[in-house]
Amino acid sequence: MIEAKVRLPASFAARLAAKADKMAQARAVETLLARRSDPSRWRKAGLLWPLFAKD
Repeated sequence: MIEAKVRLPASFAARLAAKADKMAQARAVETLLARRSDPSRWRKAGLLWPLFAKD
């Protein structure tokens, strides 16, 4: 069995919330570009990999 201990649960939750926010923003932009049939959405790393791309 794997156990995980979180020292500061509030900071862990804040990091998860920040990641979820970044993913939601990328999804919203991607949806907007998809509605416009904009092919550039496939070339934007921030939309393809929102958690790994640099700002």
